Order: sequence, then structure tokens, then C-alpha cells
Amino acid sequence: MYDVKHWIAGEEADGTGSTQPILNPATGAQVGTLHLGDAATVDRAVEVAREAQHAWAQVSLSRRTQILYRMRQLVIDATEEIAVAISREHGKTIGDAKGEIARGLETLEFATSITQDLKGGFSENVSTGVDGHTMRQSLGVVAGITPFNFPAMVPFWMHPIAIATGNAFVLKPSERDPSASNIVARLYQEAGLPDGVFQVVHGGKETVDALCTHPGIAAVSFVGSTPIAKHVHATASAAGKRVQALGGANNHAVVMPDANIEFAAAQIASGAFGSAGERCMAVPVAVTVGDVHDAFVEAIAAEARKLKVGPGDDPATDMPPVITKEARERVIRMADEAEQAGATIVVDGRGLVVEGYEGGNFVGPIVITDLDRSHPTYTDEVFGPLLVVMHVNNFDEALELVNSSPFGNGTAIFTGSGHYARRYQEEVQVGMIGVNVPIPTPVGYYSFGGWKDSLFGEHHAHGPEGISFYTRQKAITTRWPRQDEHVEASMSFPTHD
Repeated sequence: MYDVKHWIAGEEADGTGSTQPILNPATGAQVGTLHLGDAATVDRAVEVAREAQHAWAQVSLSRRTQILYRMRQLVIDATEEIAVAISREHGKTIGDAKGEIARGLETLEFATSITQDLKGGFSENVSTGVDGHTMRQSLGVVAGITPFNFPAMVPFWMHPIAIATGNAFVLKPSERDPSASNIVARLYQEAGLPDGVFQVVHGGKETVDALCTHPGIAAVSFVGSTPIAKHVHATASAAGKRVQALGGANNHAVVMPDANIEFAAAQIASGAFGSAGERCMAVPVAVTVGDVHDAFVEAIAAEARKLKVGPGDDPATDMPPVITKEARERVIRMADEAEQAGATIVVDGRGLVVEGYEGGNFVGPIVITDLDRSHPTYTDEVFGPLLVVMHVNNFDEALELVNSSPFGNGTAIFTGSGHYARRYQEEVQVGMIGVNVPIPTPVGYYSFGGWKDSLFGEHHAHGPEGISFYTRQKAITTRWPRQDEHVEASMSFPTHD
């Protein structure tokens, strides 16, 4: 048992006095206690952050990058500690947790090049004796609200770039797996980041709404479900803030007749069942094209059946538990409703029990076919280890099916045809596309983001768009006349002669 408190002004801080248990998804048992915050906690964090940010914005780019370089090495050294905390509170395997830390480090590494990325532009003699140049400056205090499924990687999409560009950052992680964020706060302090530049506030809806409406916060970044993304976007935008809110997904993987079926099945199984399907870039839908359907269903069923389900700290585990009992019940209910509607359950993990972990939130892989495209088990985001296999006659029908989804986060096509791959990436209405790649999450020096109901706001996360989001541009026009030069005032709008 351990306590997780807020991190404010460089040290652990008490909150409102209210707490909630931190549960291990593999056992159902309480492993810790989380101290919750409220609007007053947010006020205190923002006040400290504003004072710290004024000084931090004046720190040289070289000094900032030196701290980030030290932070990178500290995170590498602490990977095991962070991964164990994630596995204990989220349930995912240690290897999967280490993978998300590595992907988060990509953004930190990108942020170390901030000296290059903050260079402005300069034009000499835009008019006679007049020069023009641009510069980008920090916003002030910014906030991040992040989900349970990637307690290290998703916050790392935000805070390294925000900090590198001169902002102070207030993080509100998921209350289900909060420890990783506090470890990161400690590492930032060890790296030499001034106290108050990175802070962690825990809590639920009251804390979220306080961050979205606080007058001292200039921008809010969010990753989570579409309903909450809509709420955050509407609330923070109405309060005059810059907002990027990444929502849910229902990603499709199209399997063409010329695809390598065994390869496609193995890759899609990874996308569908890795981390128990609790990824916004998971693959809950496979779309078989033409006569490949039966062969693919047989291959994906074989892949699903050979997965070992168990606790995340067992090296033999392929698929861990889902995050809560409610999440487990939702997956089972969606499979039940599909079966009642006439669908075929090809692989049925609903009754799985892991010996010795009977109190855990385990559900085995589920593969469903013969489901109508209007059924909620197909149309809604499952966020669990359930794969629906849909069948269409040709490429155009597959494209129409994918584009008809209200979500547009990620998608993949498995094919040996450059023609169809090129058509797909040009015509599909989705933000991130994989060609023979099941989880096309961009590397840290590109940007992450979907279309349609998967993104609210203009900016994608991390990479170049992250820099644009956390800074604003100034354009400066300069003239240096001689001290003895006299020019008559003109009442006409200035031209560039």
C-alpha cells in the first residue's frame, strides 16, 4: 500500500482530504490510495506555475535543452521503475509498458532539438530600408489531461514540447494509474527543471473543469473518449483557451485478396488484442475483401486462441486484464448483444478465468463475424479485446465502409498492390494510415492525430504541430532611419516600395 499525492512546487502536496483506492486490475485488490484535488488545488498549482514560468521563459534555449537531455537519460535509467508502476496500476505487460515509455522518449528527444525548431524567419528589405522577421514565444501555463491507457506515452506527447518552448505544464493524469506521472515529476526535478515548471494535480471531473476554465491557463491538451473530448473542447474553448482534444476511435484494417493472410492475421491480432485492446490505435474491426474472408477468419482465430492471458508482471503473458470490472462487463455485454442479433462468435473469451487471479478483470480474445453494420458492437468503440470481422465484395465497398464511420483516428490496409495502397492512403478519411502496419502511430518527430470525431481542435499532438500548439508567433517589421533623416508623414496605407 502506498499514497499518491499531488506534485506542486517541487514536492508532494495534500489535496482536499478526499481519496480513492488504486486497484490492481489483475487481482482486483487495492494497492494504493490516491489523494484527490479540486478547484482550490488547481488554483494553487497554477499560481506556482505562473511564477515559475515567468523565469523559465527567459532561460536560454541551450539551458533548456541541457535539462531535457539529462531528463532523457534519467527516464531511460528509470524505465523499469516506471514500467512496473504502470503494469501494477494499468495491468499491461511489463514489455508493453516499456514500449510506451520508449515511444514517449521519441517526443522528448524531438524536444531537445528546440533550438532548431524555434528559429524564426527573416526577410531583408521587404520595403526600402525595412526588414521583417518572425519569432515564436510560449503561451504561459498550459495543462494536459491524459487517459489511463498510456500513462507514460501520452503525457510525454505534451509536456516535453510545452516545457521546451518555455511554458509551465500542469498535468492531470488518469486517477486509475497515477504513479507514473509522479515518477516523471521527480525525474524532472533531478534533471534540474525549476520547481513549478512541471506539476501534477490528481482528481476527477471537478479538477478537469477547473483546468478547462481557469483564467491562468492558456491552453489545454486532452486525450480520451470522444464524449469527454467534446466536453473539454467546448468548455475550454468557451473560456477562451487554445484546445487540442483527441477523442475515440474505431479503427479498421482492410485485408485485400492479394494480402499475405498469415502475416495480416498475426499483425491484426497484435493490433486487436495487444494491451487487451485498450489503445486508441487498436484494431477492433477487420474488413475482408472478396474471397479472402474464410481464410482470414481461420487464421485470426488461430492467432487469438494461442494467446496466453494473465497478469502483466508474468513474462509469459501475451494479453493482460482490462482496466476495471466495468470495462470487462462492457466487452462481454457487447459480445452478448452481437450474438443475440445473429452474429457468429468464432472465438469466445467471455468465460475465461485465470487461475489464481479469479478477482481480476480478465476477458479472453473474442472474434465475431456475420454482424450487421448498424449494430453497436461494430459501430461503437469497444476498448477491449473484441475483434469484429466484416466482409465486403471489393475495394470500393471497403473504402466506403471505413469512411462511413464517424471516427477517423487510424486505419490499415494489408495488400501487395501499390495501386490499392496508394488509392487507400489518398481516399480514406482517416488521420493516420498504415500500409501492412496494424498500428500506424507516427514517430515523435511527426504529429499524432485523427479526423472527424477523433479530434476536436486544429492541432495534432507532438511533433511539429505540437510546437505550433504550445507557441504563438509574432511578426516584427523594423526600420532604422539615420538620426538626421526626415520623412514626411503619409496618411496612406503603407506599401512595400
